[in-house]
Parts: sequence; structure tokens; C-alpha cells
Amino acid sequence: MSVLERRLRDAREPLLIPYVMAGVVPDWLDLVRGAAEAGADAIEIGLPFSDPMLDGPTVQRAAALAAGRGGRPRPLLDELAELDLDVPLVVMTYANVAMTVTPDRGVSGFLDHLAAIGVRGVIVPDLPLEESAEYRARAAEVGVAAVLLAAPSCDDDRCREIARASSGFVYCMSSMRITGERADLATTARETARRVKGMTGLPVVTGFGISTVEHALEACADADGVVIGSVLMRMLVDGAPVADVVDEVAAFRRALSSVGG
Repeated sequence: MSVLERRLRDAREPLLIPYVMAGVVPDWLDLVRGAAEAGADAIEIGLPFSDPMLDGPTVQRAAALAAGRGGRPRPLLDELAELDLDVPLVVMTYANVAMTVTPDRGVSGFLDHLAAIGVRGVIVPDLPLEESAEYRARAAEVGVAAVLLAAPSCDDDRCREIARASSGFVYCMSSMRITGERADLATTARETARRVKGMTGLPVVTGFGISTVEHALEACADADGVVIGSVLMRMLVDGAPVADVVDEVAAFRRALSSVGG
């Protein structure tokens, strides 16, 4: 069992995983620290990329801000090494970015580097399951959980394969749309989480479009927890101070804690 999975399994309340784009603001590490102190069970760290396949306009704006400040994957990852948190970090990036971190060693070197700086999980959504065996094996060797995504479009057989191959937790997409804030929780969110939970003993976490506390509570009727991203990044790119974003994380934590595990 990975460190990430153990930490999430031990939680007694619905899981809360905030997303932070690395380098989005000069004090982005303070946001990571603040999110941990506010009760996050894990923190997802995005790396800026010019051609994301799943990120919506808000996360793209956050990535552009990070890149405009000179943020590059390897130095941003190395900044994480400064942190001493009791909350696991999960890096989310794309295959092309992973290949650039240690260009002479490819994805294997990327995973080794994540392990060296204390990252406990990784999400590479554009790496097909059929081509991921070597990646998953290396991740397991170095103690980094390879989290896979399950989409509403996946039939039961596909969901079962994804659940079997995933490590740490299974990330359920709430809908067949890119990330971003929504007025309502997609109707497919709970159904997808319910299906996947019947196929795995791993924690099942729903993301994509979890925009309000009410969405989080609704999603957790079936999922073990939620990822919140665009709502936090929108606050930052619109100029809110880190302290206000931390307060938003705390508000989600209080709401989820009120319903218990």
C-alpha cells in the first residue's frame, strides 16, 4: 500500500484535495502550506504546460501566469523540496512535461525525481492505460502512487481495468468536459463514482467542476472525496491574496467535516 493510499484510507472524513498551480503567484508555496494547515488530506500540484488537454480556461490562465513569471517544471518541482508537510503531494502534469524534467532519462527519471523531493503521487492523464505499464511499475518501485482517471464514458470493463491499475486513489471525472467552474454538479458525477467504488478498495475521489461547497457535499454522497481546483485558481488569477484562498479551502473542509466519513 502506497503512502498516499494509506493516508487517504486513514481519514475519518470525506477527503479534500485542493489543486494549486505551481508558480502561479510568488507566494504559491504559502498556499500549499496554508491548504495543508486548513485540513487538506492531500494537495494536487499542477505544472504549467502550454498545451493541456484537460485544463479549462481558469487553470490555463494560472499556467500562463506561472510561465510568465519564468516558472519551469524542474525548478518548480525543486521548490517543493523546501516544504516539510504532513500532507502528501500529488503532481499533475502531462507526458511531454514529464519527459523534460530529466531529458536524458525520460519518464523514469521524472518519477525518480518526484520520489527524491518527497512527492507521493502523480497524475499523467494523457498517458494511455495500454502504454502505462512501465510507468506504473517504475512509480511503484520508487514509492510514488500512479493515480489514474476514470471518465463517465468508460464502460464497466474499462472502469474495472483503470481501478485495478491505479494506485493511491482513483480520480473520477464528474463529466466529459475540461476542468472549470460549473453552475451545477454534472449528473454523471455520482453515478460514475458509484460504479467505480463497486470495483475497487481504493479511495474514489471526484473532480472536474466541483465549484461550491454544495457540489462537494453532493459528490461525497457517493465518492470518498473531492478535488477542488478552478474555484481556487480563479480567486488567485483575479488577484485574491493567498490568505483568502486558504480561507476557501477551510470552508470546504468545515463543510465536509460536518457530515463525517
